[in-house]
Amino acid sequence: MISETVRVPSADVALTGDLVVPGRPRGVILFAHGSGSSRLSPRNRAVAAGLRRAGLGTLLLDLLTEDEEREDAATGRHRFDVVLQARRLVDAVDRPAGRPGVAGLPVGLFGASTGAAAALIAAGQRPERVFAVVSRGGRPDLAGDALPTVHAPVLLVVGGADDAVLGLNREAAQRLTAHHRLHVVPGATHLFPEPGALAEVAEAAADWFCDHLGGETDDTAGSPGPRAARATRQAGK
Repeated sequence: MISETVRVPSADVALTGDLVVPGRPRGVILFAHGSGSSRLSPRNRAVAAGLRRAGLGTLLLDLLTEDEEREDAATGRHRFDVVLQARRLVDAVDRPAGRPGVAGLPVGLFGASTGAAAALIAAGQRPERVFAVVSRGGRPDLAGDALPTVHAPVLLVVGGADDAVLGLNREAAQRLTAHHRLHVVPGATHLFPEPGALAEVAEAAADWFCDHLGGETDDTAGSPGPRAARATRQAGK
């Protein structure tokens, strides 16, 4: 198992991330956090833990530097700069391939809030590397004209009581040409604080990534296939 803090070069900055990869991983999932959040987000860390239980590695990455985060807190300058965030996410997609234990693994992207737009833009720019995308309470609409360029399967997870964001996701889904699905968590609001809501997000995300990162059969390396991973999670409920 790999568990370490990493520094990912991107242009003239270095981004900080927490990389955790279980033994015999099916793939690695890069997290793009939303405005005002970071790799320490308790919600994304909870989802990441669920993904690791399904045999997936995770990289929770800060797409802004500490100085940029301080500036953004005061001015809001960077939080909607999804082009900048996507460019840095692309650099992160390219870099983990050279890390021991991660090289050659299929990559998925998990985006929350504005991070969902960055994830979709990055997926469109790296179709040969990104195999699946999941958005949690995301703003895929901010990806704009990049939406039709996405080839990876996309899962949009939205709270049923998050009316405004649900409408934006429905509109964005109409512009996606890739295989996609809208998963509505009944009664959940934007941050999914309701009992069981975040667990449903994690399970839906794990199923999506397992289904689209490694196919439906068990691989020869000995890690469980997606159906086996689902059965294991369900047996543990």
